[in-house]
Amino acid sequence: MENLTVTSDIEIPARELSWTAVASGGPGGQNVNKVATKVQLRWALASSSVLPAWARERLVALAGRRVDGDGNVLISSSSARSQDRNLELARERLAGLVQAALDRPKSRRATRPSKAAKRRRLDEKRRVSQKKAGRRAGGED
Repeated sequence: MENLTVTSDIEIPARELSWTAVASGGPGGQNVNKVATKVQLRWALASSSVLPAWARERLVALAGRRVDGDGNVLISSSSARSQDRNLELARERLAGLVQAALDRPKSRRATRPSKAAKRRRLDEKRRVSQKKAGRRAGGED
């Protein structure tokens, strides 16, 4: 297995990645009974020095249940019929997950509504209130 290129700066070494093939569940005819096509890709995140600390914490939060107690990220793929394609899909999914962890969320700056926005909101509330009050006033002629 070769290194996994995530971005132009970040590449996960092949020695930190391991994968196993297991029998895939669900329908599939005779092929599913004969061939282990489901792929489980593991990345030893705890012992990896590829990511900075902030990105590692964000990756653990994003991965959720896919991170086990030993600090390994586990990605499963069983959507394709071939083992090679499932491995390729799992590698792509891992790269996407790491890219998502590297994108720092934009910090939100607290803002206040403008005077004009407040006035528009209150005018609209007044208009709706008058409309409803007009319905109550007595429509019995």
